[in-house]
This record gives sequence, C-alpha cells and structure tokens, in this order.
Amino acid sequence: MLSKKWSIVAAVATFAMAGLFSACSDSSSSSGDDPKGEDSGYDQNSTEAGGAYVMITEVMYNAPENSSLEWVELKIIGGSAMSDMQYFNLHLDGAVTYYFPAEPLDTNEYIVVTNDPDLFKKTYKDFKGRLFGPWEKDVKTDSIAKLSNEGDVIDVKLTGAGDVSCSFSKEPPWPSLADGNGSSLVFVGGNPSQASAWAASKKEWGNPGAADEYVSPITVRLNEIQPFVLEDDEMGWVELYNSGDKEVDVSGWIFESKYLKETRTIKKGTVPAKGYLVLPADDESVFGEEIILNAKGGSYYLYETVGGKKTGGESSLLLAASNLSSGIIDVSDGSTAQGAMKKATKEAANAALKVGPLFIDEIYYHPLEGGSVPFEFMEIVNKADTAVNLYVTKSAKSKGWKVEGINMEFSSGTIVPAGGRVLLLSDSLVKDTGAIRTDYKIASDVLICLYKGKLSNRGETIAIKEPFEYENIEPSETDPAANFALVQWYYDWSDATLYSDTWKGLEEADGYGKSLQRTDYSTMGYEASAWKVAEPTVGK
Repeated sequence: MLSKKWSIVAAVATFAMAGLFSACSDSSSSSGDDPKGEDSGYDQNSTEAGGAYVMITEVMYNAPENSSLEWVELKIIGGSAMSDMQYFNLHLDGAVTYYFPAEPLDTNEYIVVTNDPDLFKKTYKDFKGRLFGPWEKDVKTDSIAKLSNEGDVIDVKLTGAGDVSCSFSKEPPWPSLADGNGSSLVFVGGNPSQASAWAASKKEWGNPGAADEYVSPITVRLNEIQPFVLEDDEMGWVELYNSGDKEVDVSGWIFESKYLKETRTIKKGTVPAKGYLVLPADDESVFGEEIILNAKGGSYYLYETVGGKKTGGESSLLLAASNLSSGIIDVSDGSTAQGAMKKATKEAANAALKVGPLFIDEIYYHPLEGGSVPFEFMEIVNKADTAVNLYVTKSAKSKGWKVEGINMEFSSGTIVPAGGRVLLLSDSLVKDTGAIRTDYKIASDVLICLYKGKLSNRGETIAIKEPFEYENIEPSETDPAANFALVQWYYDWSDATLYSDTWKGLEEADGYGKSLQRTDYSTMGYEASAWKVAEPTVGK
C-alpha cells in the first residue's frame, strides 16, 4: 500500500480554473500602471465572494553589482482585502518558501519579501512599504534559500483561493537587463509563466513597493539564425523579422553573441514592415567585421539603440547546439516558441521545429486532492527505432541528458529502448517508488527516475535537452582555482512544451484529476492542439 503521506496534498483551488488568465495582451505601454484588470489576465468573475487574487508583480533574482540581494514584490490585483494573511495561509512556495504573518493586506498595497532585510534597507533607503523576510532556509544547504540565476518558478499559495506561478529565466526570450544588468523583472500582463508577461524595469535596481515603468518591446525580432557549418563552408546568417506596420532602420543597432562575448554594430540595414532582412555573418559591410555563429549554440541578442547607446528594447534567440538553424515560431495562444528548425527558411515564415527522438508524452501537473493519483508525474517516450542512451560521452567527458524546468539530469546507465517509456517522479517520493510500481501495475521495463523540482500548477516551459558538445572553461584571472577543470556543456533540444492552465478545452488537467496526454508528435508540444485530457495513466 502507498504511504499515508500521499493523502496530504495541497488544497485544490476554489477559484474557477477556466479562463483565470487570458492570452498575452499587448504590453507595449510603459506607463507603469498597476498590472491588474484586463492586461493581467485576471478574470473578476473567477473570484469567489470574499476572495483575494495575489500576484507577484516584481522580482529581483540577480541584482546588479554582484549584490546577493533578492526580493519578490506582491500585490492583491483582484478581489477583496485580507484581514489576516496568516489566516488565509498566504505563502510563497517553489524556489523559495515564506509564510506571511498574521497581518492585514489591503488591495492597494505592495508588499516585499526578501532574503536579506538588512541589506534591502541599506540598498533602498527610501523604501516606505512593508518588508518581510528573510525567507526560509534551504534544507539541503541549511542556509537561506537562493533564487537560481539560471531560472526558477515561485508559487504564490493562498488557501481556499487558488495559486499563481511566476516563472523567470536568464535565457531568451527573457529580458537580459534583469539578469544582473541593472533591472528588476516587472509583470506587465498576461500569463505569468510566459516570458511575454514580463519586462525589465526602466529604473535601475527596480522600484520595490510601487508601480514600475518598464522597457517597451520592439517590433523587430531575431527570427532565425543559421550557424557556421564546416561541411558547407558557410559562415551562417542572421534573419530579422519586423511585425510592425512601418519599416525599421536597424543601422547602429547592436548584435551580441553571449557565447563569444562579442558585440557588433549593424552598419546598415532596413527591415520592411511585415518583412524580413537577412544579414550574412561574413559580410563586413554589415557587421564591420566577420562574426562567428558557432554550432555549439548559445544566446544571441539584438538591441535597439539611440545615439549609439542601448535603449533597453531587445530581442533574443537561443541557438540550439546543432548544425541546424534555430528560429522563433508563433503559437496560437499569443506566445512564441524557439528551437532548431526542421529546415532553414531564409526570408520566409518559419515552419516546424525539429523534434525527437524523445518526447514529453504525459504531464500530470496538478493532482486532485483525494484522487486516484495524488502525486504529480511526467512521462517521456522514445519514438525512435533504436535505443537512446541518456548518458553521453564526448572526448572522454560524460554528461546526462537533462529535463529543464524540473531540475533533472539523467545518470549513467539510463538507456531507453526503442518505444520505451520513462516515468519521472518527484524525489520526495524516493521511498515510495516500489509501491508506486506495484500499486499502478507499472511494467518492469518502464524506467522510474526522480527529479528535484516541481511541476507548476499554472504552467511552465519543460524541455528535454541532449548534450551536444562541451568546452573547457578558462581559469578565472582573479581566482585561477575557482573554475579549474570545469567544462561548459551545450545542448540540442529533443522536445519542449510550455503547458498552460489557460489552454481551452484542457482545463480538467488543472486540479480535476486529469492529465495532459500527447496526441501530436510531428513537432514540439507548444500548441494546445497537440494534447488531450484524460484519466492519468501512470507509467503506461
């Protein structure tokens, strides 16, 4: 039998789940108005009488000047005030944990919780709001928990009134200015698990405790990048797309390769309205000098400039580690997806993303309290005709495939046979895996692996990534021993999804006992149409 602790799960939200968030709205305004109402995706009709809808409105996860300070700003953006936050069990969960005390919270008030109250007060001497913290210790390190600079998910929990997940990441398409470059991350409206719902603050160090102006998006985006391919002796190219109604002169704009730590100023170029501009990487008349687009992948950025200086408007693209081009495709819910392309589409709309051999096959992200499956899980299936070894060796160095979003890396000896399946469970169930296999009649050839993270109840990006290549990290000039013998791995993508509790027709997966199950394996699982809802099938 399963252990009794399985019957203790988080309370099911009493908000009406369907339609809690709308598709991302146009966030081009930089007025700094409170992020509420229609732009936030908040549905006034979804709030039960006396309920409160609490949203994370600003995050400082990687402060400038190498400061260790981190903080999260919250506000009630819908419903009524709270007479006692502790009574309603208002707390943060996920990346950090903090339970708010028995104090009231008004609908017009911002509150801030931080990892270091003393450092916060020294940094923001004019702050007049209510400050809480520090948040709880990480049980694994016995020190105050830390927001990962790589990206994480913070959950806002409110007993009897639902929850909200706030995601962030340092990788494209998330704003680079919030990644240690001076700004905070500001919620501007839409689904808070998607990058398009966030922007960098205009004010350096952000503006905790008050509404914040943010950097406006630009209509020109990095649409596709073809890396250097040795066999073809091609230097590669960069394609821009302009979604606006007017042509845009990008002369003077800055193109940056995070991988090579290089920037180039575009000497000339105009992107037509609703059109494309291709910039050859070896054309010195465009970049002033040749730029290498490496097949190891990496992050690339395009910055709008005024007077030769970055204005904050930016576009970004994460180049997958492969010889294929990588690009952006538009998803029907108003978001975008990135990845390696099945084929390059120079000066044309991007087609399908390359996918496989491993696919995300089932996601049970919001268990039903008292249901037949009281724990979250995810499954991966191998659609190839041959086995896939999830532990790769390249030039005497080895690395496991990883599942981004749930903090998982496969270990040595993990091999998925052709047509095989892997059941992924939270590592909190490490003592129960045997009982799960028995009680749910899971075949012996189904692998069970454990992850350290948590599936968000609202939605997040989950990606299966294969180690493609690595390089040695040069020792630090200031501390030669710090990076000794370390390597940097680069990854190709096998599959990804940005699942969402806003997907129409799939609402029963959000706390009603159903799971998301894959129906379309022709491209990555970003579209709601690639999934159905059904009774969870653990390990099958």
